Amino acid sequence: MPTLLWFRRDLRLHDLPPLLDAAQPDGEVLACYVLDPRLARSSGPRRLQYLHDALRELRDNLDGRLLVVSGRPEERIPALVEAVGATSVHVSADYTPFGRRRDDAVRDALNGIGDGVPLEPSGSPYLVAPGRVTKGDGEPYKVFTPFFAAWRKHGWRAPARTGPESAKWIDPADVPGGVDIPDDGVALDLPAGERAARAQWEEFVDTALRGYADDRNRPDLDNTSRMSAHLKFGTIHPRSMVGDLGRGKGGQAYLRELAFRDFYASVLHEWPHSVWWNWNRGFDAIKPDEGAEAEKAFEAWKNGRTGFPIVDAGMRQLAEIGWMHNRVRMIVASFLVKDLHLPWQWGARWFLEQLVDGDMANNQHGWQWTAGSGTDAAPYFRVFNPTTQGRKFDPDGTYIRRWVAELADLPVDADVHTPADRRPAGYPEPIVDHARERAEALRRYADLG
Repeated sequence: MPTLLWFRRDLRLHDLPPLLDAAQPDGEVLACYVLDPRLARSSGPRRLQYLHDALRELRDNLDGRLLVVSGRPEERIPALVEAVGATSVHVSADYTPFGRRRDDAVRDALNGIGDGVPLEPSGSPYLVAPGRVTKGDGEPYKVFTPFFAAWRKHGWRAPARTGPESAKWIDPADVPGGVDIPDDGVALDLPAGERAARAQWEEFVDTALRGYADDRNRPDLDNTSRMSAHLKFGTIHPRSMVGDLGRGKGGQAYLRELAFRDFYASVLHEWPHSVWWNWNRGFDAIKPDEGAEAEKAFEAWKNGRTGFPIVDAGMRQLAEIGWMHNRVRMIVASFLVKDLHLPWQWGARWFLEQLVDGDMANNQHGWQWTAGSGTDAAPYFRVFNPTTQGRKFDPDGTYIRRWVAELADLPVDADVHTPADRRPAGYPEPIVDHARERAEALRRYADLG
């Protein structure tokens, strides 16, 4: 009685609940992945490279027994079911708007095979799946703090005990339609795949977890876990991580970040329009800048040519390695929305193009937090001063000097955050006056009533 194990955002073999369900005592399992052209079009080159590298490692860990096909899942999955006579299809549940539409289409197609073949989801990419943590009346949370308290009280399951030996795998050579895994030729800052995820996590726990609470906002220090891409693609599950956190200050600060990840996934699940529209529709009326000057400012922001060193450092880091420190993400987002008066969607789209860890729930709602239009958002009158933020979180300019080449050779005693007196040739003057644009942003927000 063969079954299908369809990988998506769970590119691992350990702690994989659908593998337990797929592995029947006397049956075989076909492991497969569908290269969906819609996702290829909407993913930046680094995300595609990570995906394809992780697929290659997954295939190797299965001794080659991973079938990769290309096309629309609602066509390819039923075809594979019929090719091997599968009695069920097993997946990790997907709660994104796109994932739900895709799975509904696949489910409808599978219902047309014989008496119907079930699509059976189990587990999710989260510690607690969206929809499970609600208020007493069943309504979803709109504010993080009470969600966090209920989330911790709810708890989560222990890791599933799975591995490559958990199933008898079907040889994909016996199944038609397989394609090669693409290699996009993009250099990644960190390696992809399950082995790399576990090694990265172990290194963070050993070297940086203890100081995480105090230093996580410092981009000049190497004190973040860099696990975001691994979590995005499911090469590790957060259940496999929380057991290492302990009850120390650093571990509890990290747990809170995992809770934010679950919170934003729940928000997107409950309010799918918020993927590209303001969660708080009252902000739809705000007037952004338009026209050639807005486009020019956007290009300066994208290219790290704003004349504000901490902003430029972040944008150049993003362009070079496809990742940016979280504190700096907030600084550059505030600058785009509140200094340049541009729509948060412009920045969110650029981030998704560049980031190796681009995740719809985290990215879109992180941007809306800064813009003030999301759940539990920063108050609209909170406008980050990029110079003050730079001095506070990159006090001696180490981060700025690393990513802004024009400022790298400034003397140690120079104020790298406002290099007006010693501005090197080739580094731009500030493109806006922050104080004036802050006042203008507050005026526009106040006009919303």
